[in-house]
Amino acid sequence: MSEPLSPYRLGKARELFNFYNVFNALSWNFLVGNIVTLLAMRLSASSTYIGLLSALPYVCFFFMPFGKILARRFSIIGVFSFTWIWRAVTMIPVVCAPIVETLGHHDLALLLTIIGVFCFHVLRGFGMIGNNPVLSVLAAGPDRGSYMTQVQIINSAVGMFAGFLLAMILGRSPPVFLYSIIMTAGIGCGIFSGILIKKLPEPPKPDEEEKKVKLLEVFKNALSQGPLKSFIGILFIVALVSGISRAFIIVYAREVFFQNDGMVSLFSVFGGLGNLMIGLLIKFLVDRIGAKPIFIICVMIGLISMVPIVFFPRGAVENAATAMLFLTFLFFVLNFGFLGAEGIAQTYFLGLVPEKLMLDMGVLYYIIYGVAGAAGSFLAGFFLDMLSGFGMPPFISFKILFIVLIGLSVYVLFLQRKLTPLGALPFMGALEVMFSPRDLRAISLLDKLSKSHDSHEEELLLEALHDTPSKLSIKGLLDRARSPRLAIRQESLRAMEALKTLDEAAEKALIDDLINNPFTTSYISARILGNHGCFSAIPLLRELAASKDYMLAGESIIALARLGDDAFRPQIEKIILKTKNPRLRIMGVEAFGIYASSNSLSTLLDILRIADPPPYLRDEVVLAMAAILDTQNQFYPILVRYRENNALAAALAMDEAESASEFYFSTHGKGAKKKPHLTFSAKHAASLQNAAAALIREKNGAPLSRWILELPNDLVNPIVQAVLSEAVLDDDLTAHNRLCLLIIHWTAYTLRLWAKKLK
Repeated sequence: MSEPLSPYRLGKARELFNFYNVFNALSWNFLVGNIVTLLAMRLSASSTYIGLLSALPYVCFFFMPFGKILARRFSIIGVFSFTWIWRAVTMIPVVCAPIVETLGHHDLALLLTIIGVFCFHVLRGFGMIGNNPVLSVLAAGPDRGSYMTQVQIINSAVGMFAGFLLAMILGRSPPVFLYSIIMTAGIGCGIFSGILIKKLPEPPKPDEEEKKVKLLEVFKNALSQGPLKSFIGILFIVALVSGISRAFIIVYAREVFFQNDGMVSLFSVFGGLGNLMIGLLIKFLVDRIGAKPIFIICVMIGLISMVPIVFFPRGAVENAATAMLFLTFLFFVLNFGFLGAEGIAQTYFLGLVPEKLMLDMGVLYYIIYGVAGAAGSFLAGFFLDMLSGFGMPPFISFKILFIVLIGLSVYVLFLQRKLTPLGALPFMGALEVMFSPRDLRAISLLDKLSKSHDSHEEELLLEALHDTPSKLSIKGLLDRARSPRLAIRQESLRAMEALKTLDEAAEKALIDDLINNPFTTSYISARILGNHGCFSAIPLLRELAASKDYMLAGESIIALARLGDDAFRPQIEKIILKTKNPRLRIMGVEAFGIYASSNSLSTLLDILRIADPPPYLRDEVVLAMAAILDTQNQFYPILVRYRENNALAAALAMDEAESASEFYFSTHGKGAKKKPHLTFSAKHAASLQNAAAALIREKNGAPLSRWILELPNDLVNPIVQAVLSEAVLDDDLTAHNRLCLLIIHWTAYTLRLWAKKLK
């Protein structure tokens, strides 16, 4: 296998290939696009002749095996270039046809047209053997689908330009010799495009074993593979429907709506616009959602575009405005759907077939495509002539034809469900992405990120991706997580943290980061794994809980708490009590709050007993205790007010006790003490304020300790009851107003619960 092109050489080759496609598309549109159909109709050709003419573009595919034989003896690029030049030269008879028609030789003009077009496509068939190998080389890399669609976009844009130019030149009633001038320009563009091909890099040739493979063996091999066999059947029907609908829509506009050459060319511009729009859409989406769902959607759109033909009323044909709007819509949507289906089918095919079989399978692809298109176009023309022979007007004949095509399209949609996904999103998932502004914005940001070469710009884009979380961004973020710049790696991991779910590749990459990047980004990976419930990381996180990288150790501890690894909690308690690192202690304390285990209350109190703990550590301890006591949300505002003004400690504590007592008596009435079943609880409610005042003002915790111990067993956790009743008796602990506030708040909270329970 040959060495892949370097990024510089690949870029230059793509630039040249894009330039070639501009002139190739011009040549096609000036020689054998819609213009040759319009010329044949000016020569008064029958529908069968038009069908035969429309079938000839597919004849080229039958000559690809001969091109393969030439490619074995000569270079692929040499064969490609030579045949591309001479295919343009063979159109000289068609250039002469309008002149012969002017001289009165009608049949000879038609014969010259068919001969020239036939020779053009025969030589095209020889040369097309190089198309897939060249495209495979140039579309190498993660942007394969995107680049292939870019080629389609170039062809569509040039086709639109050529169509508009033809519409302006042809006008309403152009002289027939004008076709000769246009086709002469097409020959010149074709020769120049063939010369440009010579400068493209030579694709790798098949090895000796592949050269011996016969076409019949290729067919047998393809039909023995389930996924490829299914695709071949679908491709056949799609090519058949697409070939017929796009070829005969021109005849439909002429014979049913009586449009002139200039107007038909103008409608073709809208067809080119449809092709361009679907190309841009596919380029934007294909590398993110995959080829299969786009393939299905394109066939659906093509199907929808044909339905109005069946139901279009006869009376509206003669209305010029209605006819113009309808044909504009028809040309646009039909090309949008079926040219999109043809383009994405090739992208799907390249992903389905191994690279070493690309040359042989490429021949098979085009032969299937050619058989379907040629047979469909010829039979459709014959079918229309047959209906005309029975006296059926074109208006009804075309309705019958398109009813058949609609039925075939419905059958294709049924078959497409069984296609191999090739890593694509499910159909409904793809639709969600296409209608999700967030996912579409993420795709746009990822495209900009893939093209960015400035580290500062990359940071800004990654920050935007953090604010636009989408599962589609995982691959792009993983690529940036391997950046040589620390800030970019950090931003990519931060953006990944905002995602709702992670796939297997992301989890593996994060685990690798845990192992390989301590003191840099591993702590972020530990946090992400914990937040996203990656249970497979638990053994590694346990090891890293004792890491010398205190940030990594702390995030590992928090991650284990989020993953519910309660068996490791006693080890965390030992680590936190042993360490002197305040940040690690804070993170350990946060983990205890996440565990919410009452068994950790004693450990948290032991941290407060350490001589002069930092203020923020004290805050974290009481907040973790509040989380264990299930009152963190209610206690947090109280702690914030205390932090703003420490002198408010007594006022805040008494507010809690007083409001709880008032809540009790407002719930049960002031006569609650006289009710036998409320006597005990009412006495408790009345005594809370005195007990709280003794603790917060006098540092005497005995009254509140008794108050806590006398609470009913079915109301409080016995461990909580024991720990808090002892804590208020410990002078070292009651010196912390934060803790006193928390315990008084908890007693007030418990009294409210008791009042509600007794109601």
